[in-house]
Amino acid sequence: MKVFAKIECEGRSVFAGRGISTRCADSWAVTPVYTALALLAFAANSIICRKALGDEFIDAASFATIRLVSGALVLMLIVGAREKNADRKHPGSWISAAMLFLYAVTFSFAYISLSTGAGALILFGAVQATMILSGLWQGERLRRLEWCGLAIALFGLIYLLLPGWKAPSLLGGFLMTTDGIAWGVYSLRGRGVTNPTAVTADNFLRSVPLVLVQRHNFKISPILLSTTRIGFMAPR
Repeated sequence: MKVFAKIECEGRSVFAGRGISTRCADSWAVTPVYTALALLAFAANSIICRKALGDEFIDAASFATIRLVSGALVLMLIVGAREKNADRKHPGSWISAAMLFLYAVTFSFAYISLSTGAGALILFGAVQATMILSGLWQGERLRRLEWCGLAIALFGLIYLLLPGWKAPSLLGGFLMTTDGIAWGVYSLRGRGVTNPTAVTADNFLRSVPLVLVQRHNFKISPILLSTTRIGFMAPR
């Protein structure tokens, strides 16, 4: 028996393999490419962040601030150039902005005590587990391959965080897991938006006051530079 997957495309429900327009088929074809590019960008993001923080070129609070402020500036310029005559609305949300802020801050602080590889593995696993578990909560049915992916992601997270001489910092692992959950929630909230660039720009803009408050009120303790390699935030 042949099973068809029901999808939404061009405002109507169709089944994969039957009644799909060329536009829908093209969308399915480029999905693996977009996924691969997203994973490569995530990996590069981890490498660059770990290099900056691991070599102590900048503190975590300042790093997170620069990322969100510069991202908001560039995205607003892009939206302004593309939609000069459009009605300027604010399609983002404070919840999404809070998830973006939580992602940026925990990501930066986690890489103080995590290696590049360990941080990336925890991040990818947490994001995948969050999004799959959310689907289950909403009544989605997983295929066998998706169940295998969820099991591998959860097993990897548990194994990586088990105490042992190769285990990463518990603080770093906790922060990176929180980071992955925040990014998973942020990604889920972005599904189905009609103008992703404008929504992302507005979310970045809303996150700026949050990250500026964080930068103003907290700093990394000097213990960060000690041999423990575990930092914490201390009020100024």
